[in-house]
Amino acid sequence: MNKKQKKMLARILIAAAMMIALHFARRAFGDRAQEPLWFFLYLIPYLTVGWDILLKAAKGIKNKQVFDENFLMAVATVGAIAIALINRSGDYTEAIAVMLFYQVGELFQSYAVGKSRKNISALMDIRPDYANVEIDGELAQVDPDEVGIGTLIVVKPGEKIPIDGVVAEGVSTLDTSALTGESVPREVRPGDEVISGCINQSGLLRLRTTREFGESTVSKILDMVENATSRKSRSEAFISRFARIYTPAVCACALALAVLPPLYLLLRGAAPGWGDWIYRALTFLVISCPCALVISIPLSFFAGIGGASREGVLVKGSNYLEALSKVQTVAFDKTGTMTKGVFEVNGIHHSSMDNAKLLELAAHAEIFSTHPIARSIRKAYLEGMVFRGGGEPAEKAESGGRRLEEERVADVREIGGNGIVAEVDGKQVAAGNTKLMDSLGVEYIDCHHVGTIVHVAVDGAYAGHLLISDVVKPTAGEAIRALRAAGVARTVMLTGDAKKVGEAVAAEIGIDEVRAELLPGDKVAAVEELLAKKPERAVLAFVGDGINDAPVLTRADLGIAMGAFGSDAAIEAADVVLMDDDPKKIALAVRIAKKCMRIVYENIWFAIGVKLVCLVLGAAGVANMWLAIFADVGVMVLAVLNAIRALFTKELR
Repeated sequence: MNKKQKKMLARILIAAAMMIALHFARRAFGDRAQEPLWFFLYLIPYLTVGWDILLKAAKGIKNKQVFDENFLMAVATVGAIAIALINRSGDYTEAIAVMLFYQVGELFQSYAVGKSRKNISALMDIRPDYANVEIDGELAQVDPDEVGIGTLIVVKPGEKIPIDGVVAEGVSTLDTSALTGESVPREVRPGDEVISGCINQSGLLRLRTTREFGESTVSKILDMVENATSRKSRSEAFISRFARIYTPAVCACALALAVLPPLYLLLRGAAPGWGDWIYRALTFLVISCPCALVISIPLSFFAGIGGASREGVLVKGSNYLEALSKVQTVAFDKTGTMTKGVFEVNGIHHSSMDNAKLLELAAHAEIFSTHPIARSIRKAYLEGMVFRGGGEPAEKAESGGRRLEEERVADVREIGGNGIVAEVDGKQVAAGNTKLMDSLGVEYIDCHHVGTIVHVAVDGAYAGHLLISDVVKPTAGEAIRALRAAGVARTVMLTGDAKKVGEAVAAEIGIDEVRAELLPGDKVAAVEELLAKKPERAVLAFVGDGINDAPVLTRADLGIAMGAFGSDAAIEAADVVLMDDDPKKIALAVRIAKKCMRIVYENIWFAIGVKLVCLVLGAAGVANMWLAIFADVGVMVLAVLNAIRALFTKELR
C-alpha cells in the first residue's frame, strides 16, 4: 500500500471503531432527551470517514459537474442522518456504514488499480538509467539522452542495453524477456543488431549506437504503454455516455420517489409518510451509484493491455484490444513476417558470363539498397561464394571474401517493386524481377526452381538470373493453426514475390489464399477488396514488418507489426506490435482480447442486472440501506476482482 492508501485504511478503522463503540454506548446509556449529544458524537466517525466525499461533492456542485458518485453518496448519507435527527430515532449507524463501506470499496479499487499498474511497470521496467561511454580511456556513466548516433558504448554483464545499436566487439547472450515475453536467451556477436531494453547476461559488449535514445526501441515501447489508455474502446465510450445520462436520470427518479407518492396519498386523504418515502429515495440513490461500471470497465482493458505486454504484445489502446477480439480475416506479408527474411543466394542459372562476374555486377548494382534480397546478394559476393553449374551447392572460395567498391557505381535508380538499374564499370546493369525485364524490353529465361528470382541484364542483354530463397519461420504453420482455433475464419498472404514462391510458402504453412507479385500500392488495393467483402462487424487485420507495409497497416481495420526488427514506419503505423516477431503471438493476442472482452461484458451485465433488481426492491420499500451497500460497494468489489483476471494470461499460451 502507498501512503495515501494507508491513511485511508487508518480513517476507515478509526471510524469503524468509533461507530461500534457508540452503538454499544447508546444501548447502555442512551436517552432520547440527550439526542443532540448523540447526534454530534455520531457526526465524528461520519466526518472522519467521509469528509473527502462531502468535499468532492461540494466542488462538483461548484464546478457545475453535479451528478457523480460523490454527489449520490453525500445526498444519501446526509439525508439518512437528517431523517434520523428529525424522527429522533438515533439511527445514525446506517449513514455511517454506507459511507464506511463505500470508502472500503474505493480503497480496494485504488489498491487493485495500483497493483495492476505496479505489475505492468515491473514488466515494462526497461528504461536504462545510464550508458557507459569511454572517455579518455575510462568509462563514464552518461544519461542515455546525451548519447549521439555512432557513439561506442560498453554494456557490462548484468546491465541493460540503453540504446539500439550494432555489436562492434564481444560475444554474449541477451535476456529479451522484458520485451518479448520469451525466456530463451538470444546469442549475439559482432555485426548483430541489438535493441534497447534487453539485459546483457554474460560477456562484455561494445556497441555502436544506431539511434538516439528518444528514437530507440525502449522509448517507443514506454510511449506506447503510457499512451495506451488514451485510446478508448467502444465499450468504455458507452460507459462514459451511460454514466452521464444515467446519474441525472436516477437523481430525478429518486426525487420523484420522495415527492410524488406522498403527494398522491395526501390528495387521497391518507397519511403521506414523508419520512418513509424519503428514506426509500435515499436508499434508491445509494443503490444507483454506477461505481462498478465506471471503475471496472477501464480497469479490465488496462489489465488486458498489461497482460498482453507481459507476453510481448504491445496494444496501443483499448479500442485496438476490442478490435482484436473481433478479427475474422488476417492478411499477411510474407518476407520477414511468415519467413525469417534471411535470404541466401542458392544458385546462378543461364549465365552468359562467368558466374563470379555476374554475382560481382549484381552485388555492385545493389550496393546502396536496403532490401533483404539486395543484402543477400552483397553477402554472397563479400563472403566469396562460388556457384558452379549442374545444381551443385554453393561454397566459399579459398581466397576468402571480397570488398565492394562504391567508386565503381554511378547513376543508381531503385524502381519500387521491380528492382535496381545502375551503372557499374560504365555498363548499365539491371537486377530485378520479370516486370523490370519487361519494362527494359529484355527477353528473360524463366526458372523452374522455387524461390525468388533476380534476373540480371547487362547493357540491355540478358546475363542470367540468381536464385534466392527465404526460410519459413518455424512457428509459421503453428501460428495459422492457432489462429483458426482462436476463431479466425480466413487467412490471406499478400506478397511481392512470384506466384510460384508465394504459393509454395502458403501451402507449407496452411494459408487459405495467396495474392502474389504485388507492388505496395497493389497491397493496399487488395486490402480494400478484402475489406469490401468481409462481414459488417468483422475485423480485418494485416500483419507486416517492412517500410512498404506502412500504408497497408494503416488502411486495414487493425495493423499488426513485427516489432523486434521491423521498420520504424511499420511500427509507427501499426495498432499492435509483436516484440519478438513470432507470428504465433497473433493468436495469443486474439485470445487475450477475447478474454478481456468476456470480462467486460460479464461486468456490464452483472452490475446493471444487480442494480436494476435492487432499485426495484428499494423503490418498493423492500430494500434498506444495508442492501443498498451491497448493491453499490459489493458489486463494485466483485467487478474489480473480475477485471483483474484480465491481467493473467498464462492459461492462454
